Amino acid sequence: MTKPPHAGSEGAAARLRSIPEASVARLAVYLRKLGELAEEGADTVSSDELAAATGVNPAKLRKDLSYIGSYGIRGVGYEVAALVHQLERTLGLNHRQAVALVGIGNLGHALAGYSGFGGRGFPVAALFDVDPDLVGIHINGILVEHIREIPRVCAERGVTIGMIATPAQGAQAVCDLLVDAGVRCILNFAPAVLQVPDEVEVRKVDLAVELQILAFHVARKHVAAAEQTGVVNGHPVNGAGRLVP
Repeated sequence: MTKPPHAGSEGAAARLRSIPEASVARLAVYLRKLGELAEEGADTVSSDELAAATGVNPAKLRKDLSYIGSYGIRGVGYEVAALVHQLERTLGLNHRQAVALVGIGNLGHALAGYSGFGGRGFPVAALFDVDPDLVGIHINGILVEHIREIPRVCAERGVTIGMIATPAQGAQAVCDLLVDAGVRCILNFAPAVLQVPDEVEVRKVDLAVELQILAFHVARKHVAAAEQTGVVNGHPVNGAGRLVP
């Protein structure tokens, strides 16, 4: 069964704060899959089915859902519509969100043109840049404005989330403008560490770092294969996977 939180209660707020970051990320994945199931007409889903569809083990899924007060029904599973509603409330999707994107270069232009944000409840409401060739054009019907307009536009359009896709050297100044405009959540694509007040949440997306992590896994697979064959790149290796002189 699902136990809905009491909006505004201290208990609900404390429970939300206690949800681990890793679980929050998985809750978003569960919600996406549940949305697909709802579109297919599914009324219920078992923990095993949902876990398999999202790539986690059932025990971890049940633990994640217990954080939001959803325990399912033995022999039946979870009611899809009720669980979608509960997840949307937990993830803040029952409140209006509006996104401002700063930096309309190659990456920013792609982000600005991505229709999936609006479909997930995160419509891009404002676009900003400093390039005179970009300021004044429209992307997906949204006017690109100069970054000096950030305070006014963000206030007028109720921006709740800022996305920064600028070069590293300009990221902190843009971040400061967003924070001064009242934006308290920032998704940072710039290769820079941002300094923000304690009440501001920053999530960093560094594609180069993600590729480096993948490169590590590629290297690890090569070492594992070398241990099996005794050879890597044509050279013999010892039991520790190191090249033999």
